[in-house]
Amino acid sequence: MNDEDNGNRDSGTRRIVIDPVTRVEGHGKVTLRLDDAGNIAQARFHVVEFRGFERFIQGRMYWEVPVIVQRLCGICPVSHHLGAGKAMDAIAGVDRLTPTAEKMRRLMHYGQVLQSSAVNFFHLASPDLLLGFEAPVETRTIIGVMERYPEVGKWAIMIRKFGQMVIAATGGRRIHPRLCVPGGVNQNLSVEYRDNLRRDVEPVLAWCCQALELHRAFIDAHPELHAEFARIESHYMSLVAADGGLDLYDGRLRAMDAKGGMIFDGIPADRYADYLGEEVRPWSYMKFPYIRALGPEQGWYRVGPLAQLNCCAFIGTPLAEQARRDFMAQGGVRNGSGPVHATLAYHWARLVCMIHCAETIRILLHDDDLQGGDLVVTGEKRLRGISVLEAPRGTLFHHYEIDEQDRIVRANLIVATTHNNEAINRSIRQVAERDLAGRDISEGLLNHLEVAIRAYDPCLSCATHALGQMKLVVTLEDSDGTPILSKARG
Repeated sequence: MNDEDNGNRDSGTRRIVIDPVTRVEGHGKVTLRLDDAGNIAQARFHVVEFRGFERFIQGRMYWEVPVIVQRLCGICPVSHHLGAGKAMDAIAGVDRLTPTAEKMRRLMHYGQVLQSSAVNFFHLASPDLLLGFEAPVETRTIIGVMERYPEVGKWAIMIRKFGQMVIAATGGRRIHPRLCVPGGVNQNLSVEYRDNLRRDVEPVLAWCCQALELHRAFIDAHPELHAEFARIESHYMSLVAADGGLDLYDGRLRAMDAKGGMIFDGIPADRYADYLGEEVRPWSYMKFPYIRALGPEQGWYRVGPLAQLNCCAFIGTPLAEQARRDFMAQGGVRNGSGPVHATLAYHWARLVCMIHCAETIRILLHDDDLQGGDLVVTGEKRLRGISVLEAPRGTLFHHYEIDEQDRIVRANLIVATTHNNEAINRSIRQVAERDLAGRDISEGLLNHLEVAIRAYDPCLSCATHALGQMKLVVTLEDSDGTPILSKARG
Protein backbone atom coordinates (compact mmCIF):
# COMPACT_ATOMS: atom_id res chain seq x y z
CA MET A 1 0.00 0.00 0.00
CA ASN A 2 1.53 3.29 -1.15
CA ASP A 3 0.54 6.54 0.54
CA GLU A 4 0.97 9.32 -2.02
CA ASP A 5 0.47 13.07 -1.74
CA ASN A 6 -1.69 14.37 -4.57
CA GLY A 7 0.50 17.41 -5.18
CA ASN A 8 -1.53 19.82 -3.06
CA ARG A 9 -0.32 19.40 0.49
CA ASP A 10 -2.37 22.34 1.81
CA SER A 11 -5.63 20.67 0.83
CA GLY A 12 -4.94 17.65 3.02
CA THR A 13 -5.87 15.25 0.23
CA ARG A 14 -3.90 12.12 -0.47
CA ARG A 15 -4.14 9.05 -2.66
CA ILE A 16 -3.45 5.48 -1.55
CA VAL A 17 -2.98 2.83 -4.21
CA ILE A 18 -3.68 -0.75 -3.13
CA ASP A 19 -2.86 -3.98 -4.94
CA PRO A 20 -4.07 -6.50 -6.06
CA VAL A 21 -6.95 -5.55 -8.34
CA THR A 22 -10.23 -6.23 -6.61
CA ARG A 23 -12.19 -9.42 -7.23
CA VAL A 24 -14.99 -7.96 -9.36
CA GLU A 25 -15.30 -8.06 -13.15
CA GLY A 26 -15.37 -4.60 -14.73
CA HIS A 27 -14.30 -1.04 -14.01
CA GLY A 28 -15.90 1.28 -11.46
CA LYS A 29 -15.33 3.57 -8.51
CA VAL A 30 -17.02 4.57 -5.27
CA THR A 31 -17.45 8.17 -4.06
CA LEU A 32 -18.39 8.97 -0.48
CA ARG A 33 -19.36 12.54 0.45
CA LEU A 34 -19.28 13.77 4.04
CA ASP A 35 -21.45 16.46 5.60
CA ASP A 36 -20.08 19.16 7.91
CA ALA A 37 -20.35 16.83 10.88
CA GLY A 38 -18.25 14.18 9.17
CA ASN A 39 -21.15 11.82 8.51
CA ILE A 40 -21.82 10.05 5.23
CA ALA A 41 -24.10 12.31 3.19
CA GLN A 42 -23.83 10.53 -0.15
CA ALA A 43 -22.48 7.22 -1.41
CA ARG A 44 -22.28 6.43 -5.12
CA PHE A 45 -21.06 3.52 -7.20
CA HIS A 46 -19.84 4.90 -10.53
CA VAL A 47 -19.40 2.77 -13.63
CA VAL A 48 -17.13 4.84 -15.78
CA GLU A 49 -16.45 3.04 -19.06
CA PHE A 50 -18.63 2.36 -22.07
CA ARG A 51 -18.51 -0.22 -24.83
CA GLY A 52 -21.57 0.31 -27.04
CA PHE A 53 -22.63 -3.13 -28.29
CA GLU A 54 -26.21 -1.98 -28.75
CA ARG A 55 -24.98 0.57 -31.27
CA PHE A 56 -22.49 -1.34 -33.35
CA ILE A 57 -24.75 -4.41 -33.66
CA GLN A 58 -26.97 -2.21 -35.84
CA GLY A 59 -26.72 -3.11 -39.50
CA ARG A 60 -25.80 -6.76 -38.91
CA MET A 61 -28.07 -9.55 -40.13
CA TYR A 62 -30.32 -10.80 -37.38
CA TRP A 63 -29.14 -14.43 -37.56
CA GLU A 64 -25.59 -13.29 -36.78
CA VAL A 65 -26.57 -11.77 -33.46
CA PRO A 66 -26.39 -14.82 -31.13
CA VAL A 67 -22.75 -15.36 -32.08
CA ILE A 68 -21.74 -11.68 -32.10
CA VAL A 69 -23.46 -10.31 -29.02
CA GLN A 70 -22.02 -12.92 -26.65
CA ARG A 71 -18.68 -11.14 -27.12
CA LEU A 72 -20.04 -8.67 -24.59
CA CYS A 73 -18.49 -10.85 -21.94
CA GLY A 74 -16.08 -13.71 -21.38
CA ILE A 75 -17.66 -14.51 -18.00
CA CYS A 76 -21.27 -15.15 -19.07
CA PRO A 77 -21.27 -15.37 -22.90
CA VAL A 78 -23.75 -18.26 -22.81
CA SER A 79 -26.41 -16.04 -21.24
CA HIS A 80 -26.13 -13.54 -24.09
CA HIS A 81 -25.92 -16.31 -26.70
CA LEU A 82 -29.17 -17.83 -25.40
CA GLY A 83 -30.84 -14.49 -24.76
CA ALA A 84 -30.14 -13.37 -28.31
CA GLY A 85 -31.11 -16.82 -29.60
CA LYS A 86 -34.51 -16.63 -27.93
CA ALA A 87 -35.07 -13.15 -29.36
CA MET A 88 -34.13 -14.37 -32.84
CA ASP A 89 -36.66 -17.20 -32.47
CA ALA A 90 -39.33 -14.52 -32.07
CA ILE A 91 -38.07 -12.66 -35.14
CA ALA A 92 -38.10 -15.94 -37.08
CA GLY A 93 -41.76 -16.37 -36.07
CA VAL A 94 -41.10 -19.36 -33.82
CA ASP A 95 -42.93 -19.52 -30.48
CA ARG A 96 -42.16 -23.12 -29.54
CA LEU A 97 -38.98 -25.09 -30.19
CA THR A 98 -38.69 -28.83 -30.71
CA PRO A 99 -38.12 -30.83 -27.51
CA THR A 100 -34.52 -31.50 -28.52
CA ALA A 101 -33.75 -27.83 -29.18
CA GLU A 102 -35.45 -26.67 -25.99
CA LYS A 103 -33.63 -29.19 -23.81
CA MET A 104 -30.25 -28.61 -25.45
CA ARG A 105 -30.54 -24.91 -24.68
CA ARG A 106 -31.65 -25.61 -21.14
CA LEU A 107 -28.75 -27.97 -20.58
CA MET A 108 -26.30 -25.34 -21.81
CA HIS A 109 -27.95 -22.66 -19.69
CA TYR A 110 -27.88 -24.61 -16.45
CA GLY A 111 -24.25 -25.52 -17.08
CA GLN A 112 -23.48 -21.83 -17.52
CA VAL A 113 -25.30 -20.75 -14.34
CA LEU A 114 -23.52 -23.50 -12.40
CA GLN A 115 -20.00 -22.61 -13.53
CA SER A 116 -20.44 -18.83 -13.34
CA SER A 117 -21.96 -19.02 -9.85
CA ALA A 118 -19.04 -21.19 -8.78
CA VAL A 119 -16.62 -18.49 -9.95
CA ASN A 120 -18.35 -15.88 -7.82
CA PHE A 121 -18.77 -17.94 -4.69
CA PHE A 122 -15.46 -19.77 -4.58
CA HIS A 123 -12.99 -17.54 -6.40
CA LEU A 124 -14.36 -14.07 -5.59
CA ALA A 125 -16.39 -14.25 -2.38
CA SER A 126 -14.98 -17.12 -0.34
CA PRO A 127 -11.74 -15.28 0.60
CA ASP A 128 -13.88 -12.73 2.47
CA LEU A 129 -16.26 -15.25 3.99
CA LEU A 130 -13.70 -17.85 5.06
CA LEU A 131 -10.67 -15.68 5.87
CA GLY A 132 -12.34 -12.50 7.11
CA PHE A 133 -13.24 -9.15 5.57
CA GLU A 134 -10.08 -7.59 7.03
CA ALA A 135 -7.69 -10.51 6.62
CA PRO A 136 -4.26 -9.52 5.25
CA VAL A 137 -4.66 -8.61 1.61
CA GLU A 138 -1.81 -10.89 0.54
CA THR A 139 -3.66 -13.94 1.89
CA ARG A 140 -7.25 -12.86 1.18
CA THR A 141 -7.32 -14.66 -2.17
CA ILE A 142 -8.49 -17.98 -3.57
CA ILE A 143 -4.93 -19.24 -3.03
CA GLY A 144 -5.21 -18.33 0.64
CA VAL A 145 -8.52 -20.17 0.81
CA MET A 146 -7.03 -23.27 -0.83
CA GLU A 147 -4.18 -23.34 1.66
CA ARG A 148 -6.52 -23.29 4.64
CA TYR A 149 -9.47 -25.18 3.08
CA PRO A 150 -8.07 -27.56 0.44
CA GLU A 151 -11.48 -29.08 -0.21
CA VAL A 152 -12.84 -25.68 -1.21
CA GLY A 153 -10.11 -25.38 -3.81
CA LYS A 154 -11.16 -28.73 -5.26
CA TRP A 155 -14.80 -27.67 -5.38
CA ALA A 156 -13.89 -24.35 -7.02
CA ILE A 157 -11.98 -26.06 -9.81
CA MET A 158 -14.10 -29.14 -10.40
CA ILE A 159 -17.58 -27.57 -10.29
CA ARG A 160 -16.54 -24.85 -12.70
CA LYS A 161 -14.82 -27.40 -14.94
CA PHE A 162 -17.98 -29.49 -15.08
CA GLY A 163 -20.14 -26.52 -16.00
CA GLN A 164 -17.73 -25.63 -18.79
CA MET A 165 -17.81 -29.25 -19.99
CA VAL A 166 -21.60 -28.98 -20.29
CA ILE A 167 -21.20 -25.80 -22.36
CA ALA A 168 -18.59 -27.43 -24.61
CA ALA A 169 -20.74 -30.54 -25.06
CA THR A 170 -23.74 -28.50 -26.17
CA GLY A 171 -22.07 -25.59 -27.96
CA GLY A 172 -18.77 -26.86 -29.28
CA ARG A 173 -16.50 -24.89 -26.97
CA ARG A 174 -16.41 -23.58 -23.41
CA ILE A 175 -16.36 -19.85 -24.19
CA HIS A 176 -18.42 -18.18 -26.93
CA PRO A 177 -20.24 -21.38 -27.96
CA ARG A 178 -22.21 -21.93 -31.16
CA LEU A 179 -25.51 -23.66 -30.49
CA CYS A 180 -28.41 -21.31 -31.24
CA VAL A 181 -29.83 -20.64 -34.66
CA PRO A 182 -33.16 -18.86 -35.24
CA GLY A 183 -35.85 -21.39 -34.39
CA GLY A 184 -33.63 -23.99 -32.80
CA VAL A 185 -30.13 -25.41 -32.46
CA ASN A 186 -27.46 -26.74 -34.79
CA GLN A 187 -26.66 -30.01 -33.01
CA ASN A 188 -27.86 -32.53 -30.44
CA LEU A 189 -25.91 -34.10 -27.60
CA SER A 190 -23.67 -36.99 -28.55
CA VAL A 191 -23.92 -40.24 -26.57
CA GLU A 192 -20.22 -39.98 -25.69
CA TYR A 193 -20.64 -36.53 -24.15
CA ARG A 194 -23.83 -37.65 -22.41
CA ASP A 195 -22.16 -40.63 -20.78
CA ASN A 196 -19.15 -38.61 -19.62
CA LEU A 197 -21.38 -35.94 -18.09
CA ARG A 198 -23.59 -38.54 -16.41
CA ARG A 199 -20.53 -39.94 -14.69
CA ASP A 200 -19.33 -36.56 -13.46
CA VAL A 201 -22.58 -34.94 -12.35
CA GLU A 202 -23.01 -36.98 -9.14
CA PRO A 203 -19.84 -35.74 -7.38
CA VAL A 204 -20.57 -32.20 -8.59
CA LEU A 205 -23.97 -32.29 -6.94
CA ALA A 206 -22.42 -33.64 -3.74
CA TRP A 207 -19.79 -30.87 -3.72
CA CYS A 208 -22.46 -28.20 -4.16
CA CYS A 209 -24.30 -29.58 -1.14
CA GLN A 210 -21.08 -29.69 0.90
CA ALA A 211 -20.31 -26.09 -0.07
CA LEU A 212 -23.73 -25.08 1.23
CA GLU A 213 -23.04 -26.80 4.53
CA LEU A 214 -19.72 -24.98 4.84
CA HIS A 215 -21.43 -21.69 4.14
CA ARG A 216 -24.08 -22.45 6.72
CA ALA A 217 -21.26 -22.84 9.25
CA PHE A 218 -20.13 -19.29 8.39
CA ILE A 219 -23.68 -18.03 8.89
CA ASP A 220 -24.05 -19.84 12.21
CA ALA A 221 -20.75 -18.36 13.38
CA HIS A 222 -21.65 -14.81 12.29
CA PRO A 223 -25.45 -14.49 12.47
CA GLU A 224 -25.58 -10.73 13.03
CA LEU A 225 -23.01 -9.98 10.33
CA HIS A 226 -24.91 -12.16 7.86
CA ALA A 227 -28.26 -10.59 8.68
CA GLU A 228 -27.22 -6.93 8.89
CA PHE A 229 -24.18 -6.32 6.68
CA ALA A 230 -25.21 -4.11 3.71
CA ARG A 231 -28.82 -5.06 4.44
CA ILE A 232 -31.49 -3.08 2.60
CA GLU A 233 -35.19 -3.71 2.13
CA SER A 234 -36.24 -3.78 -1.50
CA HIS A 235 -38.66 -5.04 -4.09
CA TYR A 236 -37.66 -8.16 -6.07
CA MET A 237 -38.17 -9.38 -9.63
CA SER A 238 -37.47 -12.66 -11.40
CA LEU A 239 -38.87 -15.18 -13.83
CA VAL A 240 -41.15 -17.92 -12.56
CA ALA A 241 -42.74 -20.84 -14.37
CA ALA A 242 -46.47 -21.01 -15.03
CA ASP A 243 -46.98 -22.90 -11.76
CA GLY A 244 -44.90 -20.40 -9.76
CA GLY A 245 -41.84 -22.61 -9.55
CA LEU A 246 -38.27 -21.53 -10.17
CA ASP A 247 -37.33 -21.48 -13.87
CA LEU A 248 -34.03 -20.00 -14.98
CA TYR A 249 -34.50 -20.38 -18.76
CA ASP A 250 -38.08 -19.36 -19.48
CA GLY A 251 -41.23 -18.12 -17.83
CA ARG A 252 -43.00 -14.87 -16.99
CA LEU A 253 -42.02 -11.92 -14.88
CA ARG A 254 -43.04 -11.60 -11.25
CA ALA A 255 -42.28 -8.66 -8.96
CA MET A 256 -42.86 -8.61 -5.21
CA ASP A 257 -42.67 -5.73 -2.78
CA ALA A 258 -40.56 -5.59 0.36
CA LYS A 259 -43.35 -7.17 2.44
CA GLY A 260 -43.94 -10.04 0.03
CA GLY A 261 -46.97 -8.54 -1.72
CA MET A 262 -47.38 -8.92 -5.47
CA ILE A 263 -46.58 -5.89 -7.65
CA PHE A 264 -47.12 -7.66 -10.95
CA ASP A 265 -47.17 -11.27 -12.12
CA GLY A 266 -47.45 -13.30 -15.30
CA ILE A 267 -45.90 -10.63 -17.52
CA PRO A 268 -44.50 -11.95 -20.83
CA ALA A 269 -41.10 -10.78 -22.05
CA ASP A 270 -42.48 -8.70 -24.90
CA ARG A 271 -44.36 -6.47 -22.44
CA TYR A 272 -41.40 -5.67 -20.19
CA ALA A 273 -41.27 -2.03 -21.32
CA ASP A 274 -44.85 -1.48 -20.12
CA TYR A 275 -43.75 -2.33 -16.58
CA LEU A 276 -40.11 -1.26 -16.37
CA GLY A 277 -38.50 2.08 -17.11
CA GLU A 278 -34.82 3.08 -17.29
CA GLU A 279 -33.49 6.26 -15.71
CA VAL A 280 -30.19 7.86 -16.75
CA ARG A 281 -28.03 9.71 -14.22
CA PRO A 282 -25.05 11.89 -15.19
CA TRP A 283 -22.49 10.24 -12.92
CA SER A 284 -22.69 6.66 -14.30
CA TYR A 285 -22.85 4.95 -17.67
CA MET A 286 -25.06 2.29 -16.10
CA LYS A 287 -28.80 2.97 -16.21
CA PHE A 288 -31.18 2.76 -13.25
CA PRO A 289 -34.24 0.58 -14.04
CA TYR A 290 -37.43 0.98 -12.02
CA ILE A 291 -40.99 -0.34 -11.86
CA ARG A 292 -43.08 2.20 -13.74
CA ALA A 293 -46.10 1.94 -11.45
CA LEU A 294 -43.95 3.01 -8.50
CA GLY A 295 -41.74 5.60 -10.22
CA PRO A 296 -37.95 6.08 -10.17
CA GLU A 297 -37.74 7.00 -6.49
CA GLN A 298 -39.69 4.06 -5.07
CA GLY A 299 -39.66 1.55 -7.91
CA TRP A 300 -36.11 0.21 -7.72
CA TYR A 301 -35.73 -3.52 -7.09
CA ARG A 302 -33.25 -6.38 -6.92
CA VAL A 303 -32.73 -9.38 -9.18
CA GLY A 304 -30.48 -12.45 -9.04
CA PRO A 305 -30.41 -15.54 -6.81
CA LEU A 306 -31.86 -13.68 -3.81
CA ALA A 307 -34.78 -12.45 -5.91
CA GLN A 308 -35.27 -15.86 -7.52
CA LEU A 309 -35.75 -17.55 -4.16
CA ASN A 310 -37.90 -14.73 -2.81
CA CYS A 311 -40.20 -14.72 -5.85
CA CYS A 312 -40.65 -18.42 -6.59
CA ALA A 313 -43.20 -20.57 -4.76
CA PHE A 314 -41.03 -23.69 -4.89
CA ILE A 315 -38.11 -25.35 -6.67
CA GLY A 316 -38.87 -28.45 -8.69
CA THR A 317 -35.80 -30.46 -7.65
CA PRO A 318 -35.80 -32.06 -4.18
CA LEU A 319 -32.44 -31.09 -2.70
CA ALA A 320 -32.73 -27.48 -3.84
CA GLU A 321 -36.31 -27.27 -2.62
CA GLN A 322 -35.33 -28.41 0.87
CA ALA A 323 -32.48 -25.90 0.83
CA ARG A 324 -34.90 -23.17 -0.31
CA ARG A 325 -37.23 -23.92 2.59
CA ASP A 326 -34.36 -23.71 5.05
CA PHE A 327 -33.28 -20.46 3.42
CA MET A 328 -36.70 -18.85 3.66
CA ALA A 329 -37.12 -19.99 7.26
CA GLN A 330 -33.71 -18.91 8.52
CA GLY A 331 -32.19 -16.56 5.97
CA GLY A 332 -32.58 -13.39 7.97
CA VAL A 333 -36.39 -13.17 8.09
CA ARG A 334 -37.08 -11.97 11.61
CA ASN A 335 -40.74 -12.94 11.73
CA GLY A 336 -40.44 -16.11 9.66
CA SER A 337 -42.37 -14.74 6.67
CA GLY A 338 -41.83 -12.37 3.79
CA PRO A 339 -38.76 -11.86 1.60
CA VAL A 340 -35.19 -12.32 2.78
CA HIS A 341 -33.46 -8.93 2.65
CA ALA A 342 -29.95 -9.74 3.90
CA THR A 343 -27.52 -8.78 1.15
CA LEU A 344 -25.02 -11.46 2.15
CA ALA A 345 -27.85 -13.96 1.66
CA TYR A 346 -27.13 -13.64 -2.06
CA HIS A 347 -24.34 -16.15 -1.47
CA TRP A 348 -26.62 -18.59 0.31
CA ALA A 349 -29.22 -18.25 -2.44
CA ARG A 350 -26.52 -18.69 -5.09
CA LEU A 351 -25.52 -22.03 -3.58
CA VAL A 352 -29.14 -23.18 -3.55
CA CYS A 353 -29.37 -22.31 -7.24
CA MET A 354 -26.14 -24.22 -7.90
CA ILE A 355 -27.67 -27.32 -6.30
CA HIS A 356 -30.75 -26.85 -8.47
CA CYS A 357 -28.59 -26.52 -11.59
CA ALA A 358 -26.72 -29.73 -10.81
CA GLU A 359 -29.98 -31.59 -10.14
CA THR A 360 -31.53 -30.26 -13.36
CA ILE A 361 -28.49 -31.24 -15.41
CA ARG A 362 -28.67 -34.73 -13.95
CA ILE A 363 -32.33 -35.03 -14.98
CA LEU A 364 -31.70 -33.71 -18.49
CA LEU A 365 -28.80 -36.10 -19.06
CA HIS A 366 -31.25 -39.00 -18.71
CA ASP A 367 -33.69 -37.51 -21.25
CA ASP A 368 -33.51 -39.22 -24.66
CA ASP A 369 -34.79 -36.06 -26.37
CA LEU A 370 -31.23 -34.74 -26.19
CA GLN A 371 -30.28 -37.27 -28.88
CA GLY A 372 -33.21 -36.29 -31.12
CA GLY A 373 -32.75 -35.21 -34.72
CA ASP A 374 -35.52 -32.60 -35.05
CA LEU A 375 -33.57 -29.42 -34.34
CA VAL A 376 -35.16 -26.41 -36.08
CA VAL A 377 -38.64 -24.95 -36.50
CA THR A 378 -39.53 -22.28 -39.07
CA GLY A 379 -42.19 -19.59 -39.02
CA GLU A 380 -43.26 -16.29 -40.52
CA LYS A 381 -40.74 -13.52 -39.98
CA ARG A 382 -41.51 -10.67 -37.58
CA LEU A 383 -39.78 -7.30 -37.21
CA ARG A 384 -39.27 -7.50 -33.43
CA GLY A 385 -37.91 -10.06 -31.01
CA ILE A 386 -37.75 -9.79 -27.22
CA SER A 387 -36.53 -12.44 -24.80
CA VAL A 388 -35.89 -12.86 -21.10
CA LEU A 389 -34.03 -15.44 -19.03
CA GLU A 390 -32.37 -15.67 -15.64
CA ALA A 391 -28.62 -15.26 -16.16
CA PRO A 392 -26.23 -16.17 -13.32
CA ARG A 393 -26.64 -12.65 -11.91
CA GLY A 394 -30.36 -12.34 -12.56
CA THR A 395 -32.93 -11.23 -15.10
CA LEU A 396 -31.61 -10.54 -18.61
CA PHE A 397 -33.57 -8.87 -21.43
CA HIS A 398 -32.60 -8.90 -25.10
CA HIS A 399 -34.70 -6.67 -27.38
CA TYR A 400 -34.08 -6.33 -31.13
CA GLU A 401 -35.86 -4.81 -34.11
CA ILE A 402 -35.03 -5.43 -37.78
CA ASP A 403 -35.86 -3.84 -41.13
CA GLU A 404 -37.26 -5.50 -44.24
CA GLN A 405 -33.71 -6.46 -45.30
CA ASP A 406 -33.25 -8.49 -42.07
CA ARG A 407 -30.76 -5.98 -40.60
CA ILE A 408 -30.78 -4.98 -36.95
CA VAL A 409 -32.00 -1.40 -36.57
CA ARG A 410 -32.44 -1.27 -32.79
CA ALA A 411 -31.08 -3.21 -29.85
CA ASN A 412 -31.63 -2.84 -26.12
CA LEU A 413 -30.14 -5.05 -23.45
CA ILE A 414 -30.96 -4.83 -19.75
CA VAL A 415 -28.68 -7.11 -17.76
CA ALA A 416 -28.86 -8.19 -14.15
CA THR A 417 -26.21 -5.80 -12.86
CA THR A 418 -28.14 -2.88 -14.38
CA HIS A 419 -31.30 -3.96 -12.56
CA ASN A 420 -29.27 -4.05 -9.32
CA ASN A 421 -27.62 -0.65 -9.84
CA GLU A 422 -29.66 1.31 -7.31
CA ALA A 423 -29.48 -1.54 -4.80
CA ILE A 424 -25.68 -1.67 -5.05
CA ASN A 425 -25.53 2.06 -4.37
CA ARG A 426 -27.80 1.73 -1.34
CA SER A 427 -25.83 -1.22 0.02
CA ILE A 428 -22.61 0.78 -0.30
CA ARG A 429 -24.15 3.64 1.63
CA GLN A 430 -25.33 1.30 4.39
CA VAL A 431 -21.82 -0.12 4.76
CA ALA A 432 -20.22 3.34 4.65
CA GLU A 433 -22.52 4.64 7.37
CA ARG A 434 -22.09 1.57 9.55
CA ASP A 435 -18.40 0.74 9.12
CA LEU A 436 -16.52 3.73 7.68
CA ALA A 437 -18.04 6.91 9.07
CA GLY A 438 -15.66 8.75 11.38
CA ARG A 439 -12.79 6.29 10.88
CA ASP A 440 -9.56 6.26 8.94
CA ILE A 441 -10.03 4.11 5.86
CA SER A 442 -7.70 1.15 6.13
CA GLU A 443 -7.39 -1.42 3.37
CA GLY A 444 -9.51 -3.80 5.42
CA LEU A 445 -12.30 -1.26 5.82
CA LEU A 446 -12.09 -0.43 2.13
CA ASN A 447 -12.72 -4.10 1.47
CA HIS A 448 -16.04 -3.84 3.33
CA LEU A 449 -17.35 -1.77 0.43
CA GLU A 450 -16.10 -4.36 -2.01
CA VAL A 451 -17.72 -7.19 -0.07
CA ALA A 452 -21.06 -5.41 -0.44
CA ILE A 453 -20.54 -4.97 -4.18
CA ARG A 454 -19.27 -8.52 -4.58
CA ALA A 455 -22.43 -10.05 -3.07
CA TYR A 456 -24.31 -8.98 -6.20
CA ASP A 457 -21.69 -10.63 -8.44
CA PRO A 458 -21.71 -7.58 -10.74
CA CYS A 459 -20.54 -7.93 -14.32
CA LEU A 460 -19.82 -4.35 -15.32
CA SER A 461 -18.73 -5.25 -18.84
CA CYS A 462 -22.22 -6.62 -19.46
CA ALA A 463 -23.98 -3.82 -17.62
CA THR A 464 -22.31 -0.93 -19.43
CA HIS A 465 -20.69 -2.81 -22.27
CA ALA A 466 -17.38 -1.68 -20.78
CA LEU A 467 -14.04 -3.37 -21.18
CA GLY A 468 -11.24 -3.67 -18.68
CA GLN A 469 -10.37 -4.61 -15.13
CA MET A 470 -12.17 -3.00 -12.24
CA LYS A 471 -10.28 -0.13 -10.69
CA LEU A 472 -12.15 0.61 -7.49
CA VAL A 473 -11.59 4.17 -6.27
CA VAL A 474 -13.10 5.36 -2.99
CA THR A 475 -13.12 9.13 -2.54
CA LEU A 476 -14.17 11.05 0.57
CA GLU A 477 -15.49 14.56 -0.08
CA ASP A 478 -16.55 17.27 2.32
CA SER A 479 -19.93 18.99 2.12
CA ASP A 480 -18.61 21.36 -0.55
CA GLY A 481 -17.43 18.51 -2.74
CA THR A 482 -13.73 19.03 -1.99
CA PRO A 483 -11.80 15.74 -1.94
CA ILE A 484 -10.38 14.85 1.44
CA LEU A 485 -9.04 11.37 0.80
CA SER A 486 -8.86 9.09 -2.22
CA LYS A 487 -7.88 5.45 -2.27
CA ALA A 488 -7.57 3.42 -5.45
CA ARG A 489 -7.27 -0.28 -6.03
CA GLY A 490 -5.81 -1.52 -9.30
